[in-house]
Amino acid sequence: MFGVYALLFEDSGVDATGIAILFALWSVVSFAAEIPSGALADILPKRLVLAVSAVLYTAGFTVWLTWPVFAGFAVGFVVWGLASSLQSGTVESLVYEALDGLGRAADYPRIWGWAHAGAHGCTLVGTVLATPLYDVGGYAAVGWVSVAITIGNGLLVAALPREPRRRRDGERTKAGFGTTLRSGVASVARDRASRRLVVVTALLTGFLAYDEFFPLVAREGGASTTEVPLLVAITVVGQAVGAALAGRTAAVSATTLSTAVLGAAVVLAAGALWGGYGGFVAIAVGYGVLADVTVVTEARLQDRLDSDVRATGLSLAGFGGETSAVAIYAIFAVAGDAVPTAILLAALSVPLAATALLVRTAARA
Repeated sequence: MFGVYALLFEDSGVDATGIAILFALWSVVSFAAEIPSGALADILPKRLVLAVSAVLYTAGFTVWLTWPVFAGFAVGFVVWGLASSLQSGTVESLVYEALDGLGRAADYPRIWGWAHAGAHGCTLVGTVLATPLYDVGGYAAVGWVSVAITIGNGLLVAALPREPRRRRDGERTKAGFGTTLRSGVASVARDRASRRLVVVTALLTGFLAYDEFFPLVAREGGASTTEVPLLVAITVVGQAVGAALAGRTAAVSATTLSTAVLGAAVVLAAGALWGGYGGFVAIAVGYGVLADVTVVTEARLQDRLDSDVRATGLSLAGFGGETSAVAIYAIFAVAGDAVPTAILLAALSVPLAATALLVRTAARA
């Protein structure tokens, strides 16, 4: 659905402001549940939390297909927001702790980068397949295949490693929800390096919300509904390549990371204004750089977090990322009907360029 769901909304009678409101609702629910869900993941089995998340993803897409009006899309996004908040911070901490238990925590950027690349690769396949599926059966064909894929995703949760047994004074830690939540927030608040990394990771994650508007940019540029997924697929390739390179860039200097983000801002703005296949290639390059730097900064944050509250700490970054995304959606909601989407995307590269300065400070941690 990734390549066409914004078009589904538009073709179902939702205007640009309404689409931005839907995206904002998605993020509002996500960030409202983000930190509490992180604390849950620190006191409940992480695989259980991820299984519930998978069920909610399936439910969200199903609602869209069976109730294709603004209210139905809103309900679907609420369910999706809950699903993403349960997943955010949970899977990352599970993977990091599994590697740490094997004495391989240093491998996290490489492995998680490849995991991101694999996820983007799956998104790429799904996005490209959206074109023939749409030609055969319209939005219904694309949607129900997407539902089937979310079911398969849920089944894969069983293949994830079990989390190591956390012990304190010889016993498994079983702090309550409130204690875990407070401890996770406090552990970040009292460490300046962690605070900086949380802020930078949150901002970079928020800027990755641009991709929700790529289909609209493509359509504004004259692309047909069947061409839009192909253009969006180019950006997915960029993200996959960028994430896959995170293992190689994990140890680069803070100055290099900062420069990379600045370059990404310039390329993204140019690509949005250029449009067409050339413009989307430029967007893909910028997005690939952002995906790489986001994995690297999140890995450096993981290195500083205590295992007992790791998911809660990561959820703070997720909360900030959703907050940033909501701010971006708000801009589109206010100006989306008056200003072309490509112009808005180019303008939002200015705060992304400013974030490069924060990257330089935080990544030194």
